[in-house]
Amino acid sequence: MSVASELKDLFTKNLRTSGIYIAFVLIIALFTVMTDGLLLSPINVTNIVLQYSYVLILALGMIMVIVAGHIDLSVGSLVAFTGAVSAVLVIGNGLPWWVGLLAAVGVGILSGVWHGFWVAIVGIPAFIVTLAGMLLFRGLTYLTLSNVSLSPFPSEYQQVAGGFLNGLLGGYGYDLFTVLIGVFAVVGFAWTQLRSRRARQKYDQKVEAMPMFLAKILVVGVVVMWFFWQLATSRGMPIVLIILGGLIITYHVVTTRTVFGRHIYAIGGNLSAARLSGVNVKKVNFWIFINMGLLAGIAGAVFSSRSNGAQPGAGNMFELDAIAACFIGGASTTGGVGRVTGAIVGGLVMAVMSNGMQLMGVDQSTQQIVKGLVLLLAVAFDIYNKRRAGASR
Repeated sequence: MSVASELKDLFTKNLRTSGIYIAFVLIIALFTVMTDGLLLSPINVTNIVLQYSYVLILALGMIMVIVAGHIDLSVGSLVAFTGAVSAVLVIGNGLPWWVGLLAAVGVGILSGVWHGFWVAIVGIPAFIVTLAGMLLFRGLTYLTLSNVSLSPFPSEYQQVAGGFLNGLLGGYGYDLFTVLIGVFAVVGFAWTQLRSRRARQKYDQKVEAMPMFLAKILVVGVVVMWFFWQLATSRGMPIVLIILGGLIITYHVVTTRTVFGRHIYAIGGNLSAARLSGVNVKKVNFWIFINMGLLAGIAGAVFSSRSNGAQPGAGNMFELDAIAACFIGGASTTGGVGRVTGAIVGGLVMAVMSNGMQLMGVDQSTQQIVKGLVLLLAVAFDIYNKRRAGASR
């Protein structure tokens, strides 16, 4: 296939997957101009990572829930509850900081078991189960904290979301360790793309033209190195970014390279066909919600570390941010479609918009209106693509 035809497909046939990346670039350019370049300053790039990491963590679990044809409305309340449990143990009872982290993750997993039982075993729709969970965990948060906030956490706990690995290879006017991490990321991406290309060629599958392939590697490499350079010239490598990066790689592999991941897509794409193919639907659904609870627990630990305490109203609207990230990133409202990378880019779109509007001094009510309109347009775009695909058959 020629480069010209591939570029045409990028903006026509493949618009559903490529559209979010094009929109992301345009949004960054727009807010960069409107903030006089402040959006892309080193310190602000670092702040975006720190401020929105927990939403991206939630989006990793939410994309699997949505692909399977479900929804989870409880994750915001669960973030608050897990953070509250951690605060009571560490701040209220003086236990070691790592006990609080393990407790937050453990409570998240148990909450996922609770949801998985009602959805997978009993057969109650996930919308109802997680709506009940949203109320249940919010009430448990109030009870756990006795309707008051708890702070501060020990300095070690605060390092989870606010710490940096800097100075490990310093003395250059920037953090060399962070730059090397960026180099390793680019090399790893190029190697996996080349390996995937060779595998497709081996089975006589269609691959993109070499100029397009090299251009993709170059563009991604430049963007990644620019990003890590901004971090290196600011405060170094955020610890939370290492956590988030590890989770992204893990869940990308799980959803694209494992039997469990293929079963999730099979259930969301055609439930009856999945059952006839021997997929254990109950087991897969059960583990999907356990996984969502696990990630909500991690997000609760990260958010409580970031806010240096636990508040009864913490996590408000987080579930909507995670759901919006998935749909903006290309997930389908009917299940079966969605990617981890798309959910992350969708979350970054939300993060850049929120951060850009904050830098511009836009009030909170207007920010919510803009987010709502963007989500509506994303879903409308999904419906438009389905209709266009159906009409072309």
